[in-house]
Amino acid sequence: MTIETDLALSGDARDATLTWSARDVQLYHLAIGAGEQVADESELRYVLEDRLQVLPSFGTAVVGSPFEAGRLSLPGIDVDQGAVLHGAQRLVVHRPLPRSGSARRRTRVTGVWDAGRTTVLALRSDVDDDAGPLWSSESELIVRGERAPGAVRRPFRRVPPPGREPDLVVECPTRTSQALLYRLCGDLNPLHADPATAVAAGFSRPVLHGLCSYGIALKATADTLLDGEVTRMAGYTARFAGVFYPGETLRVRLWAEPAGIRLTATAAQREDAPVLADAEVTLR
Repeated sequence: MTIETDLALSGDARDATLTWSARDVQLYHLAIGAGEQVADESELRYVLEDRLQVLPSFGTAVVGSPFEAGRLSLPGIDVDQGAVLHGAQRLVVHRPLPRSGSARRRTRVTGVWDAGRTTVLALRSDVDDDAGPLWSSESELIVRGERAPGAVRRPFRRVPPPGREPDLVVECPTRTSQALLYRLCGDLNPLHADPATAVAAGFSRPVLHGLCSYGIALKATADTLLDGEVTRMAGYTARFAGVFYPGETLRVRLWAEPAGIRLTATAAQREDAPVLADAEVTLR
């Protein structure tokens, strides 16, 4: 594995064309738990064609995985997928996402940080169509056991929850097959499906994709404090603070603040083990 800091930061961006349909949006929504409450007509806004709206976190799925053939290969970077963990995700929504479309994606490395025994990479993707910018996303990837010569110490930005009881607590059950469904959105990492791969990585069984938990928590936020008005969301940031297993219940705590919505997510069955931290949703 290699990480060459100067080359990674100065390398050319990787361009790609994205296309998606209403069916892709519906699949994503189903993969994060939409439609589970079959008697709740409000769920139809996520799954029925004539009223379909797009949860902003769909943008993190449609940009695709940065890995190809089990490796992350960019200018100055060549690392094995098995050594990489998703550390954090940021999303900025410039306009409401259309239910179908075609757009241009430009991805580049924006940060290479020294975090002791690991290196943290920041990959930013900017997506625009003929009408202008649509959304921007930034992923922080933790490369275990790898040092990058010349990397500076990683900056930390913590967003602790307010020092009061949450305004709302939402329980989000997941299915044991949740990861198998979510991987159809494009992230085929065997860590989420193959028990042997999960054990080799240090987990007791396959884990749920961090971006699936990320989407579940955002949907819970939209459905409760925003009454389903997803177009009010202008940005969403979260740090992946711990593992979450398919079949567990994600407990989402929400605080309505003047600048937006703060949230945390924990694994309810494991004494509120952290799953998402430093999380906030900014509003229009």
